[in-house]
Amino acid sequence: MARDVQPTGKERFFNEDQIIVSKTDTTGHLTYVNPVFLDLYGGSEDECLGNPHSMVRHPDMPRCVFKLLWDTLGAGKEIFAYVKNMSKNGDHYWVLAHATPSRDTNGQVIGFHSNRRVPNRKVVDEVIIPLYKQLLDIENGHANRKDGMNEAFDTLLNILKEKGMAYDEFIFSLQEK
Repeated sequence: MARDVQPTGKERFFNEDQIIVSKTDTTGHLTYVNPVFLDLYGGSEDECLGNPHSMVRHPDMPRCVFKLLWDTLGAGKEIFAYVKNMSKNGDHYWVLAHATPSRDTNGQVIGFHSNRRVPNRKVVDEVIIPLYKQLLDIENGHANRKDGMNEAFDTLLNILKEKGMAYDEFIFSLQEK
């Protein structure tokens, strides 16, 4: 779903007692969104359901973070990640996302479920924004988008290796800040 919406630079917020919930099928198309999702997106359920979850993707998000997310989900594992999403009108909002595979009674993955909470603002400002800018600059420094994403992905993996942490350990270590 191509969007011609440009970022406004205006940030939206939600309350710490609210949780954004969405579910997708195995191809990432929305099958459920809760009222908090709809409020932050600024659209109706009919506008959302059946469309790719990427409809809320902000252009400031490095593609390599989504590669990590989909690689992890594809391996049947859960993942936590900081994500900058974009509303229908171009406003943005930050979340700490927890995405996990949804399984049927036979254990087969039938979709994905994500809960998003208010992120630690200090972590967003001091760690995530600079990291994502670094990764996005690498991605944008290549004429070939896939090459840029792969180099940024390798950079992210090297950062984690230097810290001696897996990605989830890194995210959880940030919560202590």
